[in-house]
Amino acid sequence: MAKLKPDRASVDSPTLQQQASWLEFSAFSDICGPVAGVDEVGRGCLFGPVVAAAVILPNDALSALMAAKIKDSKKLSSSRRSQLAQHIRSAAIDCTIGFASVVEIDQINILQATLLAMKRAVLKLKVQPTLCLIDGKQSINDLPLLQQTIVKGDERSLAIAAASIIAKVWRDELIVRLASKYPMYDLEQNKGYGSPKHLLALQEHGPSPLHRKSFRPCRI
Repeated sequence: MAKLKPDRASVDSPTLQQQASWLEFSAFSDICGPVAGVDEVGRGCLFGPVVAAAVILPNDALSALMAAKIKDSKKLSSSRRSQLAQHIRSAAIDCTIGFASVVEIDQINILQATLLAMKRAVLKLKVQPTLCLIDGKQSINDLPLLQQTIVKGDERSLAIAAASIIAKVWRDELIVRLASKYPMYDLEQNKGYGSPKHLLALQEHGPSPLHRKSFRPCRI
């Protein structure tokens, strides 16, 4: 990966201010080699797997993604996430999904399952990154690559923000497909999170095979 050194004479002040807020234009601009952003979604859900994505972006896509107002997936509408996911996939050097199943979540706990999903996403990359930027403060166990944890990384790294969007869109689409099999839980609307309708359905019908039995609301 070529070093990113924008010509400050040709870039306006607002753009420079925006660039300064993203680590790809500041702290990690001198890294030579691919940098992967890694993030997860669904950690707090009651239903379904925890899903992670790993994304490697080329330098020439960073400014366009910044201009497209890429941000943490939770701060975007569903339609905007889908649009940005298409943009990210078309621009990315590499983009992969990893997940940990409900059984694994119940067996090893949600934190370890989240790290496992992240590890699986990274190891599926066909392009080996020089550095992995991991959202949060917990390193991935036994990852044979250099990694850097970043608290609130989806607000500070374009690659991590891209990974959060890819993971969120992929997981939401999965839950919507499963919703028809379990209509009583209102999954199409809540995406597996503990909405009032979801919690009421758990009380009335009990958990499905894809609910996380180790989570308190599912212990019925």
